[in-house]
Amino acid sequence: MNIRSLTRGDGVVIGAAVLLLIASFLDLYSIDGASDSADLPNLWGSGPVLMSVVLAGIIGGALVVVSRGLPQVPKVAGLDLGQFGAAFTVFAAWSTLGNTFDVMGGADNGGTDIGVSPGIGLILALIATLLMAGAAIATPLVPALQAGLVPAPRPAAPQPYGGQPQGGYGYPGAQQPQPQPPYGGQPQPGQPFGGQQPGQPGQPQPQAPAGDFSPFWFAVPVPRPLFAEDGSPTPIAELAPGTWYLAVEQRGPALVAQTQDGRRGVLQDTSGIQRG
Repeated sequence: MNIRSLTRGDGVVIGAAVLLLIASFLDLYSIDGASDSADLPNLWGSGPVLMSVVLAGIIGGALVVVSRGLPQVPKVAGLDLGQFGAAFTVFAAWSTLGNTFDVMGGADNGGTDIGVSPGIGLILALIATLLMAGAAIATPLVPALQAGLVPAPRPAAPQPYGGQPQGGYGYPGAQQPQPQPPYGGQPQPGQPFGGQQPGQPGQPQPQAPAGDFSPFWFAVPVPRPLFAEDGSPTPIAELAPGTWYLAVEQRGPALVAQTQDGRRGVLQDTSGIQRG
């Protein structure tokens, strides 16, 4: 599981699941006039609350988070794992709301006020499940929640004079050695001092980028598909947060990017990318 693929919305889901787990060990209800030493049941003491609130909420949150880190999301009953988990969180929130309004179930249907009200555990569970369901549903729709939970690392600072460059492919600070003429060599007309004559055998010449575009390193905030340059709708790779990729060409709002293994493709969604 790639933790850098998690979003801020996933962080809310994780926090809400932790709050729900803590709430499950607190009082399910409170009784007017009961002493502080009274032994009241927690959420684990009620089968319906345990199954429909605690377990449903925690399982739903786990499915939502795990689906973000998988390279290919499996489907359950026609829904991908994240959608299935979101449905669980909504069910848990709905069940918590019902139990909050009628904490004793059918025990007080006779209309007599027996002084029972929702306990601190059930109230916290309601807050947790509402947060979890809201984040699970809103994350695909709200750009602010789609930002990476763990930011991509910044490019390394330039090396001091005389230092050795580090890294290889995928490292924006990596530098390539420049060929130098032999000692005493003179530059030819039209050739910059210290360079090679254009067109010399064995010396590859860099290709000038089209227009004003210059290649640059970038990282994506969330996993993004990379499509073939021939326009095929099937992705050839997926760009993952936390990794630097090289943009080699711009095609309108899209970028032609190169992966670590040398594959080139079109990144159609360039919103929120981080330039190196």
